[in-house]
Amino acid sequence: MDDNIITLVDEAGEEHEFILLEMVEIEEGVYAVLLPQADPEDGVVVLRVEKDSDGQDILVSIDDDEFEKVREILEALDD
Repeated sequence: MDDNIITLVDEAGEEHEFILLEMVEIEEGVYAVLLPQADPEDGVVVLRVEKDSDGQDILVSIDDDEFEKVREILEALDD
């Protein structure tokens, strides 16, 4: 299960652990669906996967509109 744990650092430099629930590829790109390990009742976090200048995967915040698109697609996949 530890392979599914991702540690992210916020703007204040604090580390937060998330459980990687799934990676989803849609037209807009690839997204990581994460659940906060400390506070799962807060709900999922969706971040876009991009490449940095070294070709490494990085996670990028998305806006509300993009989140809604991803949420709708995830819900359609569950049906």
